[in-house]
Amino acid sequence: MSEPQIRDAETADLEAITAIYNDAVLHTTAIWNEDAVDLADRTAWFAARTAQGYPVLVAVDGSGVLGYATFGDWRPHSGYRHTVEHSVYVRDGERGRGIGKALMLELIHRARSLGKHVMVAAVESSNTGSIIMHKRLDFLQVGRMPQVGAKFDRWLDLTFLQLVLDERPFPDDIR
Repeated sequence: MSEPQIRDAETADLEAITAIYNDAVLHTTAIWNEDAVDLADRTAWFAARTAQGYPVLVAVDGSGVLGYATFGDWRPHSGYRHTVEHSVYVRDGERGRGIGKALMLELIHRARSLGKHVMVAAVESSNTGSIIMHKRLDFLQVGRMPQVGAKFDRWLDLTFLQLVLDERPFPDDIR
């Protein structure tokens, strides 16, 4: 199998992105949404994310889209403008091949290029594969919130990890 290519997503990728998202919704605790979405939902999401200047990346090979990743504002207030929260999802059957890591490396590069200071990961606490991957990418586990979510008739804990992207001693004045 060839190495996947990481590139910016295009509207032609949205059907595959929707399928990956819905698989995670219906079968995993990676997304704490219980309702599948349609192509119109992912099209609006894609338009909003790109209008904000944030990347939506895909990993592709000859079989199509293997996974996708993005980041967006962590919180809506201006004081958080240097912090982003990311998402990375890999197609069922393709996990464990390094696709998530490849997507994350490019996401980290893009966040640094945009002058972001911190990248946050919010991971369901039993998702040890994701937590290990983040730690291998130098994310530090900074907190755990028990029972803040629910899915599949059980409580879910949320683990926060963060990566400081640069060594700035002070934030830029971007008012």
